[in-house]
Order: sequence, then structure tokens, then C-alpha cells
Amino acid sequence: MTSPATPEVLRGLLERVSQGDQEAFAGLYDATSPRVFGLVLRILRDRAQAEEVVQEVFLQVWREAPAFDGARGSALAWMLTLAHRRAVDRVRSASAQSRREVVYESRHATAPYDTTSEKVESRWEANTVRLALGRLDDPQREAIELAYFEGLTHREVSERLGLPLGTAKTRIRDGLRKLRQQMGGVP
Repeated sequence: MTSPATPEVLRGLLERVSQGDQEAFAGLYDATSPRVFGLVLRILRDRAQAEEVVQEVFLQVWREAPAFDGARGSALAWMLTLAHRRAVDRVRSASAQSRREVVYESRHATAPYDTTSEKVESRWEANTVRLALGRLDDPQREAIELAYFEGLTHREVSERLGLPLGTAKTRIRDGLRKLRQQMGGVP
């Protein structure tokens, strides 16, 4: 690249770009892309993303060149403003995406747990239930074991034990009440 283009030269190039002049656009790109890229890179700190944003900026320059108002500032200042806005938008978008991912992960992640303590607790509870079952009357224990360990319905328990349905239900209910009392629950 030759010497840096003056503000007047850049304004003239931008005016020609607004009329669809591709050669003027190439000259404008050559004269300003290092500055635009440097600004975007300082904001994004990622070369690949900065290159993408610079492409977006120059596409925007091509499309919006007719909107440029030289009375409000220089062509370079206008282009750098476009670049700054796009880079900041990219940072905000990445930050918002990161926050969404953190929120999603926190909502959908399962909390780690101690499987060893879970196994110990499960064994302790099983032993407690076995001891409490051992203290029940034989008819109550038998009815509870059929209903809860073999998965039989009340009707199936009554048939298996040769009892009326109401008697089977009473043995199960009374047995559960005694279990609850023995295990420290409310009567």
C-alpha cells in the first residue's frame, strides 16, 4: 500500500462506492482495511472472528455507502464506527450465548453424589426393615412379604393365604403400622 489516503480521497472513494463503483470499493478497502481490522481485533482478541467481522463491515459499507453523510464526519470515522459497533455486538452475542449455556447446564446437570454413602444408607435401611419385619407376628410378616416383596395385590395375597380379602388387608395394614412404630415413625 502506498501512503495513507487523505480524508478527502477516502470521501471521494466512498462517494463512488455509493454509486456502485467496484474499483473505488477495492481502493477504499485497500486504504482502510488495516485500520478496520486492527480496531476489530483489539475488541475481539480472536483473529478468525475479527476477519469475519471485517468482512461484515465492508459488506455493510458497500450496502450503506449512500447513507454516508460527509457533513457528520470523515469516511474513516464512519467506517470505524461501523466496525466498532459490529465488534461490540459480536462480543455481546458471545457473552449472551455463554450465559445461556451456563444457565442451561446448571438447569440440566445432575448433581454428583456419593454412591458409596448411598449404598451404605440403602443397606442400613434394608437391615432396619429386616429387623423390624422379624419382630412382626408371623401372619402379618407373611402378608407384608407377599404384598411388598413379591408384588402381589391384596386379592392375590388373600388367595395365596386362603383368607378373606378383608382379613388379608387388615394383616397388611396392621403389619405396616407396627413396622412404622418400630422404625421410629408415627403410629
